[in-house]
Amino acid sequence: MDDSRPPALRGKEPAPRPGDLRAGDADRERVAAVLTEALADGRLDQVEHAERLEAVYRSRTLGELAALTTDLLPPEEQPLRTDVRPVTAFFGSEKREGRWVVPNRFTATAICSNVTLDLCEALLQSSHVTLQVTVIGGTLTLIVPEGVRIEMPASAVMGGKKNQVRPSPDGPLIEITGLVSMGTIVAKSPKRPRRSWFRR
Repeated sequence: MDDSRPPALRGKEPAPRPGDLRAGDADRERVAAVLTEALADGRLDQVEHAERLEAVYRSRTLGELAALTTDLLPPEEQPLRTDVRPVTAFFGSEKREGRWVVPNRFTATAICSNVTLDLCEALLQSSHVTLQVTVIGGTLTLIVPEGVRIEMPASAVMGGKKNQVRPSPDGPLIEITGLVSMGTIVAKSPKRPRRSWFRR
């Protein structure tokens, strides 16, 4: 079979599309919970609920699961998000959190705004993600679970870059590129719950 790709790309399979990634049991339970709530408030009747619930446990991919709730909740409240549209905020605030797919290359823009990207429950499409940012007069906060590496080669012009994530040499890499001007990028891990002084 003739492979006309450049030598550096030969032997490398393209990353699967977000909707083609395999779903896990936790993903199915997220969707099932939304269907149960829709049954309780009358958005689905018993027959529709049973049909969709059966489809939940037949589903193999995130895309198949996501299609079962598109008419029940607005995009920002979906239990699974497989869209890879950039996050953009002008004079406001935007947040991406929950179970969402982070593509190989992702773009975020914060113009006089605050943008938060919470990756604690996200699914990385590959072990090396490039986050292209434009932060002007705003703040972009990246929250990642432990074990993720952060690199920030982004240019800073009268701006700041703060990497508060503990180094992890073997974890997946998120490389933050782009421009920060009169703003700040902060990468951090979620706060650990405080220990109680009193043991039960």
